[in-house]
Amino acid sequence: MLFIGEGFEGSGPNAAHINLYLGPKDGPIAGALATAAASPGPGHLPFQAILKPNLPAKPVTLFIAKAVLQPGTHETMTWGPAQAGVAAGITEALLDGTLPTEAEDGWLAIAAVWVNPTADDAEAVYAHNRTATHMAAKRALTRNWPSRDELKQGLLTVGNPFFTPKAA
Repeated sequence: MLFIGEGFEGSGPNAAHINLYLGPKDGPIAGALATAAASPGPGHLPFQAILKPNLPAKPVTLFIAKAVLQPGTHETMTWGPAQAGVAAGITEALLDGTLPTEAEDGWLAIAAVWVNPTADDAEAVYAHNRTATHMAAKRALTRNWPSRDELKQGLLTVGNPFFTPKAA
């Protein structure tokens, strides 16, 4: 079993976009997590999300940057506030019951995380990643989300922060 969720929070360079994949350790997520962790690419170093040193998020969550890491502020924003936000968001989803109790030790998660190379507000990056991760976990476990009606309405206003077509 594999659950997939998406969350977007904020605006401008400090916004967060999360693609979250989670499920039982004995399902497809285990192979995906192991493969991703063992296969870093240039500018993309998967790592385990932690609340603080020696205290990992639960369920165990692999953080993968969607943007090629840029030296300096971008790396710091990714490894610092973005990963702390992801760790807090997934752990919050476990503790508040969004995720089932068996997720604590029996599930794994992979968070594909966008951090804009021009991000400049660590507190906003943290808060937006925390909210977006929690939202993605909730959506992953919400049956029939998005609904067909939401999809139909979405087609009328297709767009994202980088592109909005003139005619949807």
